[in-house]
Amino acid sequence: MPEKRMREAINDAIRLEMRKNPKIFLAGEDVALFGGAYGVTRGLMKEFSEARVKDTPISESAIIGLAVGAAAAGLRPIVEIMHIDFLGVCMDQLFNQAAKMRYMYGGHASIPMVLRMNTGAGFRAGAQHSQSLEAWLCHVPGLKVVYPSDSYDARGLLTAALRDNNPIVFLEDKKLYGRKGEVPDEDYTVPLGKAAIKREGKDVTVVTWAGVLHQAMAAATKLAEEGISVEVVDPRTLQPLDTDTIIKSVKKTHRLVVAHEAVRFGGFGAEIAATVAEECFDYLDAPVKRIGAPFTPIPFSPPLEDAYIPNRDKIAAVIREIVKK
Repeated sequence: MPEKRMREAINDAIRLEMRKNPKIFLAGEDVALFGGAYGVTRGLMKEFSEARVKDTPISESAIIGLAVGAAAAGLRPIVEIMHIDFLGVCMDQLFNQAAKMRYMYGGHASIPMVLRMNTGAGFRAGAQHSQSLEAWLCHVPGLKVVYPSDSYDARGLLTAALRDNNPIVFLEDKKLYGRKGEVPDEDYTVPLGKAAIKREGKDVTVVTWAGVLHQAMAAATKLAEEGISVEVVDPRTLQPLDTDTIIKSVKKTHRLVVAHEAVRFGGFGAEIAATVAEECFDYLDAPVKRIGAPFTPIPFSPPLEDAYIPNRDKIAAVIREIVKK
């Protein structure tokens, strides 16, 4: 199976679906001529012309407003907000319009739009270009929230999202854009709302996603040398969440760690922890542990930023702590 960087896998998903469906168009800041801030949409304007790949003004409200209106009128827009940090500028268009139109019109209006945003720290981009705000999005009924961790899932999930008739937020950890992974040449989808067990184990379940998943996998490899068997579960889609797979895993291992890059307080990991506590409390042999960033803006200082992001050593230390209980 050929290997591709995650940015290439996302590009392939957009390209192949645009070839199949003339109703799909792409719009956002610098997505056309420049090919995107991180090169994800490179070459698409050349193939599909400016009529279907549009550079927009620097106005997040206008970008999401365009997508909602176009989707309601029968098109299938893909729009990009360059960084998730700019989400606050277009809250009303996304949370009050895109997310609620189908409900408010009794199912007679569909909003088949995909909003792409990059997330995450590690690029020395400062406090206003480095956040992970998935918990905001998951709290809004009417939105689906997708967060891939590798190239295979990125292409398959995005293809599924582009064929879905609901507003979908597709989050991309920019640390993973250059990471290679196996991606088949043939057409495929990864179903929305279905988690993946990335590594099987029997002593503890770690639920994690995006860049932190790879830190958890490294921790699991390290802990295997110490005789600790770690099962790593990647939700892939945070909303809807595949709680069945998570609960089944916890019932097998009897321990749970939830790890994410977002701030720990109020992070989406708290929802997973609460669900497990409610659904399979009697199976737990140790308290559920959450790992997240400290409650502070993301530092610009490289050593401080590195310390801010959960890494394999932090994850391994927490796992050792609860496995001993």
